[in-house]
Amino acid sequence: MAVKMGYKETEVGVIPEEWDVKPLQELCIAVLDCHHSTPVWTKAGAVVIRNQNIRDGKLDLSEASFTNDQHFAERTRRATPMFGDLVITREAPMGLVCMIPEGLRCCLGQRMVLLRLNCEEASSTYVLYALLGEDVQRSISVAGGTGSTVSNLRIPVLKQLKIFVPGLPEQQAIATALSDVDALLSALERLLAKKRDLKQGAMQQLLTGQIRLPGFYEEWVVKRLGDVARIQRGASPRPIDSPVWFDQNSSVGWVRISDVTKSGMYLRETTQRLSPLGVQYSRPVARGSLIMSICATVGRPVVTEIDVCIHDGFVVFDDLQADKLFIYYTLKWIEPNWSKHGQTGSQMNLNTGLITGTEVSLPPLPEQTAIAAVLSDMDAELATLEHRLVKTRALKQGMMQELLTGRTRLL
Repeated sequence: MAVKMGYKETEVGVIPEEWDVKPLQELCIAVLDCHHSTPVWTKAGAVVIRNQNIRDGKLDLSEASFTNDQHFAERTRRATPMFGDLVITREAPMGLVCMIPEGLRCCLGQRMVLLRLNCEEASSTYVLYALLGEDVQRSISVAGGTGSTVSNLRIPVLKQLKIFVPGLPEQQAIATALSDVDALLSALERLLAKKRDLKQGAMQQLLTGQIRLPGFYEEWVVKRLGDVARIQRGASPRPIDSPVWFDQNSSVGWVRISDVTKSGMYLRETTQRLSPLGVQYSRPVARGSLIMSICATVGRPVVTEIDVCIHDGFVVFDDLQADKLFIYYTLKWIEPNWSKHGQTGSQMNLNTGLITGTEVSLPPLPEQTAIAAVLSDMDAELATLEHRLVKTRALKQGMMQELLTGRTRLL
């Protein structure tokens, strides 16, 4: 296939004619391996950057580790990390990258490398994004399989990683564009976290009667869950021993714990479906039922929107004498506490007696419905923000692929 005018073929792909392909070491004035020892950990002092502190191209010090001045001096004998330096992990996992922020006194933990860029050749932010790009990450993955059990990115391989290099002004323009999208992502993540906290606070206040919605004044009552619904456990044994129990063309889903943990309020699909024989050995659950997991991930409620069967890892709340969504949110509020009372064995589980005996506070039905509506609206807002966040992340990935390969030009 002919190369488009204004572009050229290189060993690692097609790039604009005025771009170069250079090994990473040619963009750096130093590539320094970490100190291969564990520092003495202290409660305060100099920050020690560890693999778990690097997330999504950023340094996350929400769970920071520290060392004393003596070990800081030992670990910075060759160089002290400074603003604009990049850090890349060599293993467990390899290829995580971040930039040292301004004003941070820090040293490197194990299994990471410091990259000090030549500012006359390269923008640190551009190289950060280049290292995070699909092509370079793929090269890291392919080149890193040197250990018998843990992949390891060796220093000679790291130095030879091929980087697409436009002129410095274009590097800076690309870095600015991608940084702007990252700023938008950070703002969305902060807003989402704030909205989640607000919803959690609203659940605590509304589901306990600490705050009443306008127009509601009647007394609440305390009832056991077993008095509010007929709680039935799924069938046993689970239909897992024979493939004749499954039929992917069937319309009856078989609910697994993983199906519930990845869904929101409503269960709309399952990974497996049951044959008539499988249905026979499970408990059919009517569409629109409220079910809850009682083993492994205990106390996770969900409302079914499809025809399903449950096994003995679930209970169903039949004949509800309360607003279904109010009980759903009440179960969500209780969920963190179930594990404190569950039975432990090969995995955590709840017995039906514990569930039926659990007491909940119930306002009159109209107030239950109103509270559930408020919390549902908050969930809808959260879902909209989460969808926007997913779309923005996908937009950033597309922009990185376009801008870092020169398919789309900014200058």
